[in-house]
Amino acid sequence: MKIERFEDIEAWQLARDLTRNVYDLTKKAKFNSDFGLKGQIQGAAGSSMHNIAEGFDSESNREFVRFLRYAKRSCTEVQSELYVALDQQYITKAEFQDVYDH
Repeated sequence: MKIERFEDIEAWQLARDLTRNVYDLTKKAKFNSDFGLKGQIQGAAGSSMHNIAEGFDSESNREFVRFLRYAKRSCTEVQSELYVALDQQYITKAEFQDVYDH
């Protein structure tokens, strides 16, 4: 399959799913009231998909790879923030594992 748009990139599609999952988690009452963590994890999740899109529009493969690395780092940030949410009992272990694995 030829990739013509950033939406065709499987990594972007997965990052979009991750972002949707994070937003769903942060709608839970306790999580929703922690504005700092909520904003941080939502921003990191969104950043993962946005960096893939932005890198796709770059002028070179090298630049695209650089943005893919940023996207990966944003996903790692989401994983770390999930630990905070788990430790604060905003999410269950099952919710943590599902989004962490994604």
